Amino acid sequence: MTGTTPGRVAGGPFWRWRRNPLRRHSDVVEAWVVLAVWTVTLVGGLLAGWWAGATVDHTFAERRAALHVVSAELTENAKSGTPVVAGYDVGKVWVTVRWTASDGSAHSGSAKAVPTATAGSRLQVWVDRGERVAAAPTSRSEATLDAVAAAALVAPLAATAVWGAGWGLRGRLMRRRLAEWDAEWREIGPQWRNFSGGKG
Repeated sequence: MTGTTPGRVAGGPFWRWRRNPLRRHSDVVEAWVVLAVWTVTLVGGLLAGWWAGATVDHTFAERRAALHVVSAELTENAKSGTPVVAGYDVGKVWVTVRWTASDGSAHSGSAKAVPTATAGSRLQVWVDRGERVAAAPTSRSEATLDAVAAAALVAPLAATAVWGAGWGLRGRLMRRRLAEWDAEWREIGPQWRNFSGGKG
């Protein structure tokens, strides 16, 4: 004797794709919704992660391209400078430095130096296109790490959002199907009870 396992629909998970007298239009729609949700969740999550990582990497690359290094000269002994009190450079001091740009113009600004640096010594300083002192840009390795972290964060969030929206739509289809069953039972129920001698 053959039969189906209790609690399982004949035909397995693909029964909605096969022709059978119990399949309704809403079943076909639900099957397409589930397929679309899986596809968009996987592909969309990967694309969202790639986009986030590429955006972060591009932002860091633009900043690196906007800055360049100059060799600047301290105009004073570092011990007379202002101590750095926050960030990764605590222990250094702010000093005044000067440098000559590629066009021959002279510039000056404030930069961080070790306390033992003396007037006339040189240090590497990052400046922007306007020859203003700027913070050092993120290195390529650090930028790559940040881009990967952004991709790893955004990809599952985007996939979860798509999955949640798809499950919400599937829930609406299920409620609609139940309403259709109730309406049909109100019509067929009395007839069924007549066939079963009033016991249905």
